Amino acid sequence: MSRRLIDLSVAIETGIASDPPPLRPVIRYWSHGETFHQIAPFFPGLKQEDLPDGEAWAVEDMQVNPHNGTHMDAPWHYHSTAGGQPAPTIDQTPLDYCFRPGVKLDFRGFEDGYVASADDVRAELDRIGYAIQPLDIVLVNTRAASRYGQEDYLMAGCGIGRDATLYLTSLGVKVVGTDAWSWDAPFGHTARKFAESGDPSIIWEGHKAGREAPYWQMEKLHNLESLPPFGFEVICFPVKIKGASAGWTRAVAMFDE
Repeated sequence: MSRRLIDLSVAIETGIASDPPPLRPVIRYWSHGETFHQIAPFFPGLKQEDLPDGEAWAVEDMQVNPHNGTHMDAPWHYHSTAGGQPAPTIDQTPLDYCFRPGVKLDFRGFEDGYVASADDVRAELDRIGYAIQPLDIVLVNTRAASRYGQEDYLMAGCGIGRDATLYLTSLGVKVVGTDAWSWDAPFGHTARKFAESGDPSIIWEGHKAGREAPYWQMEKLHNLESLPPFGFEVICFPVKIKGASAGWTRAVAMFDE
């Protein structure tokens, strides 16, 4: 039996609209011809011309946070407690949660800023004919990935509301993901609704559901449109950063063929 892998991750990239401006990554690329001064102190007497083609190494300096690129948020990101206990940080993520059967919900038809409900989740599961099992990894395909890197990316796609999130966790789901910038609806749309209603409960409501039931979420996924509704596994181990709210994740879908 062979295996086919589909990369569900985006690269950490500078110079594109991947995050709000203050949060965008900055990468300084050093080429092979620029770094002799870095390698020389290790080898006294070495001259640059002693190296093949005079080249040292390529290396990068990065100013990033663990929410840049495709990443996994830990419950600690949403609130200090989860289910009445201290919320887990990303280095406390159970690895067993991160290699599980996947199911994709196709919410590309919802308008930007829409907040998906538990009824929307149930309707999509009925449409695709799938019953969620405990520890399934649920991926939400919005239209946002098609706008990644463009100026309207941060306003693209629907979000997942509190009751939808708690419905998934009630079924035993621990890890979810979206191709949008946030599991919640884009902030610009929520800000408009908050200005109209004055209701603070709508702010970050999907994330804040983690205060009641701990769960982990991936953001800025990619290639979800290439997946079937189910019949694949998701591999999504986060980088282990001590005490952190998130970790970069190379998320992959795997099919047995």
